[in-house]
Amino acid sequence: MNENNKYNWQGKVALIAEDVLSNFTYLHAVLLKTKLRILHAKDGLEAVEMCQKHDIDCVLMDIKMPVMNGYEATCIIKKEKAVPVIAQTAYAMVGDRERILSLGFDDYLSKPIAPETLLNTISRHLG
Repeated sequence: MNENNKYNWQGKVALIAEDVLSNFTYLHAVLLKTKLRILHAKDGLEAVEMCQKHDIDCVLMDIKMPVMNGYEATCIIKKEKAVPVIAQTAYAMVGDRERILSLGFDDYLSKPIAPETLLNTISRHLG
């Protein structure tokens, strides 16, 4: 399979919940070639509201955000929808991955996120 077809998620929708514009811009740039439709929430509350209004296939959730953090937002989203939520966070200390996964996240990415790691992780959830 050539690289252009390896990650083709045309027709799928991902929500990136990220309050830092440069982080969102980076993730969006990496995902552009996948044909994934990208939505952007700037805080946890907005992420919850977007999940309620849109048919979302995957969420990339930052942990530390204003208004509502990623933990609270994921808890609400998971009660309402069976959607994979992938933590993307600067929390990368020993035990953080396990703690985050134990709180209901489906996967974990620590910043800085390498492009191939991002694509492989999403691929596990979108197929």
